[in-house]
Parts: sequence; C-alpha cells; structure tokens
Amino acid sequence: MILYQPERGYCYNSDSIFLFDFIDSFSPKGSMLDVGAGCGVVGLLVAKHNPKVSLEAVEKQEIFTHYARNNARVNEISYKLHHSDFLELDESVKYDYIVSNPPFYHDGVSKSEDEMLYAARYNLNLPIEQFFKKVNRLLKPQGHFIFCYDASQFGLLCKELYNVKIPPVDVRFVHPKIDKKASLVMIHARNGSKSMMHIMPPLISFENEEFTPMAKSIYKKAATQSIKCSL
Repeated sequence: MILYQPERGYCYNSDSIFLFDFIDSFSPKGSMLDVGAGCGVVGLLVAKHNPKVSLEAVEKQEIFTHYARNNARVNEISYKLHHSDFLELDESVKYDYIVSNPPFYHDGVSKSEDEMLYAARYNLNLPIEQFFKKVNRLLKPQGHFIFCYDASQFGLLCKELYNVKIPPVDVRFVHPKIDKKASLVMIHARNGSKSMMHIMPPLISFENEEFTPMAKSIYKKAATQSIKCSL
C-alpha cells in the first residue's frame, strides 16, 4: 500500500502497523469508523485486507484530511472522511467497529511545540473519559472498539471502559524487547460483553537490534510504502 505523508511533523510508526494486524485478527466486517485517521494508515490497511468493511474516518487536522483522501484514492479504497473533532461528530450513525490509534501521551510528558505533533500525540486533545463516552454513543449493541494506548495507563483504560459498559475482551501488550516493560497495549473491547478478559501472548518488537520474526511478518503483511511529500 502506498501512503503519502507530510514531509515534516507526525508520521505513522510501528504502533499503527501493529494495531492494523491486531484489528485484522478479528476479521472485521460491517461499518467501521477510524478515529484520528492521520494519513489513513490504520483504517485503509484494514479495509484493504477486509473487503466486507465499509470504512469511514474522522480527522480534525485539515492537512491530514488531504493525505488520507489521496491515499484512499491512490489505493482504490472507498472512503468517507469527516473533517471534524471526534467529540463533535454527529451521533445519528452507529458503527459495528470503532478503531483508533489516538493521542495517548499523558500530562507528565514534555509537550512538543510543533502544532501537528501536539495534536497527534497528547491525550489532552482527546481525554480518555470523554473519548470512551463518545465511543459508547456511536457503537452499535455488541459493537467492537479496538485501539492502542500507552501500556502504563492500562489500569485507567480498563476502569473507564467498564464505566461505559464496553469491557475489554482481548488484550495484547507490545514490548520493545523481551526484557523491557511493555510500551504499548492493544485492546479489543466489546459493547455490552460479559466475557472474561483474554490476555494474548505479548508481541516483542526487537531482538539484537533487529525486528523479531513476528514483527517482520506483520510489516510484510502490511506492505506499506511511505512517500513524504507536500500535497
């Protein structure tokens, strides 16, 4: 998949590629909303590999809407993109799946002065409690909410998911190396589920300064080609 990105500022990374693979493991179908789409990487990859997905996305930064629409066109994927703050999105349409690689850096992290990076990285722009309440209002009964987040906030994420009655049912932690603490958590939550939480085997990113075979296989499946340019 060819993905055009801005020459400077925020670019997608392994978080998005690993999240795509996590979402893909559930063989999604039906209506899907990609929240905070950026250049469109997560939603477009999922839609490419799952033709029964009807994809929409929401992105508030205008510069990224141009890249996301262009990437959908170049890769011949049907795409409806809302240029809006997710918290202000119309609630008349409900979705089978809501997916997201949201801004998740917390208050204690030093802030970037780059406006694009600030909006894409820091959860002040999409607080967890407000984020999950909005998801609750947009998700169909038994609908799926799949996202990634800073692993150190896992306890808070579970608390807020249970508060909105979208409990986590599948969880996978991502570790940079086998002897390092988890840096990312990927969560599959389901509206109204009564299932117990299933902790999947961890994903280890690197071994001896190279991607592990598992990480390599995920990148091979995604098969992205990034092109930085101005649109």
